[in-house]
Amino acid sequence: MNTRPIPSTQEALPVIGCGTWMGFDVAAASAGHRRLADVLDALVATGGKLIDSSPMYGRAEAVTGQLLEAARQRDKAFLATKVWTSGREAGIAQMEQSFQRLRTERIDLMQVHNLVDWRTHLATLRGWKDQGRVRYLGITHYTASAYADVEAVLRAEPLDFLQINYSLDAQEAEQRLLPLAAERGVAVIANMPFGGGSLLRRLREQPLPGWAAEIGCASWAQVLLKFVLSHPAVTCTIPGTSRPEHLVDNAAAGVGSFPDEGFWRRNAASLP
Repeated sequence: MNTRPIPSTQEALPVIGCGTWMGFDVAAASAGHRRLADVLDALVATGGKLIDSSPMYGRAEAVTGQLLEAARQRDKAFLATKVWTSGREAGIAQMEQSFQRLRTERIDLMQVHNLVDWRTHLATLRGWKDQGRVRYLGITHYTASAYADVEAVLRAEPLDFLQINYSLDAQEAEQRLLPLAAERGVAVIANMPFGGGSLLRRLREQPLPGWAAEIGCASWAQVLLKFVLSHPAVTCTIPGTSRPEHLVDNAAAGVGSFPDEGFWRRNAASLP
């Protein structure tokens, strides 16, 4: 799998990760829980590393921590999670709970979700980064209506990561946020690369275009991920899945080269 450097440190990060929203919110000892062990095995086997979670994702953090501990794979994962509450003490309590659920003494990336009380939490996180408790800090959002606020924070604050929605049917981040992240030396995690799932569900009913094979894609999921990763400012994307076969399919999009803007301009308009 291709890797791209995190600008603030030049650490190499594999371009395909795994999101845990919904898919990892499962009961212990269930069939879904057992299948998720195979998902994480597949992530590691295909060269992936980043696992993105949140305390708002139900049991996802706890399930992720349990599975990584059982498989002794913590050192093979780049763990990202979030804080989403108001107030310093509430933020600290929520983040401490994430450490416990993820069964780790250090979180690779802690993100202020949806910019909620971002000044307070970034101040806490800078102290924790100095102490080595977190390695990177960042902000997230998932809706274009918040882009002006995201831009303002990105311009004002030194950050390691920006997580933002970007997909073939939601390209607004290209206009200002992705160029600004590149200018500011901020890594970008693209969330919702399948348009929240609706885009992929629609396309799956259609035959792949002939040009898909030209760029090494054997599925619609790979086409959509190749599009996201074709933007040079994107460091990694995090399609969510609870099935190992889908993880393997997604990971294949991170292999080989990525088409340029001209290719997508010529071909994307013909998509159903």
